[in-house]
Amino acid sequence: MIQIGVIGAGSCDANLRETAEEVGAEIALKGALLICGGLGGVMEASAAGAKRKGGTTIGILPGDSRKSANAYIDIAIVTEMGHARNVIIARSADALIAVGGEYGTLSEIAHSLKMGKTVVTIDSKWEIEGTIKAKDPADAVRIAIDSIRQ
Repeated sequence: MIQIGVIGAGSCDANLRETAEEVGAEIALKGALLICGGLGGVMEASAAGAKRKGGTTIGILPGDSRKSANAYIDIAIVTEMGHARNVIIARSADALIAVGGEYGTLSEIAHSLKMGKTVVTIDSKWEIEGTIKAKDPADAVRIAIDSIRQ
C-alpha cells in the first residue's frame, strides 16, 4: 500500500484546514495510507478528510502517550522523541505533501529531500528547490502517487 505523508503546522486557518482536508480525502480515494504527525492543525484536518472517505491514518506522535493523537488517527505510534519524530515521518512515507507549514515542516521537507523522496507543496511558504508546487489538492496527490509509481 502506498504511504503518503502529510506535513504542516499544528495550527492553521480555515482555508488551510479545508485544503488539508481535501488532500486527506484525495489520499483515501486513491487507496493510499495517510501518515502524519498525529496532532492538530494540518495533521488533524488531513486525517479527518481521509477518514471521511474511508481511509486509514497513522499518527507518528512526538510525546509519550497515544492519548495525544487527534480523533482521526487509526494507528498512533508513540515515539517520545519530540521533533526528532519528523525523521520517522519522512522515512516512512513514500512521498510527502506539505500543506502550509512552519519550521517543523521545513525540517520534514529537508529530511525527505535528503532521503530522495518527492515533496509536493501546496499553499506553502516552503516552495524551495527540490519541491514540486501543486495547483490544488487533487494535483498534489496525483503528483505524489505518480512519483512513487515511476
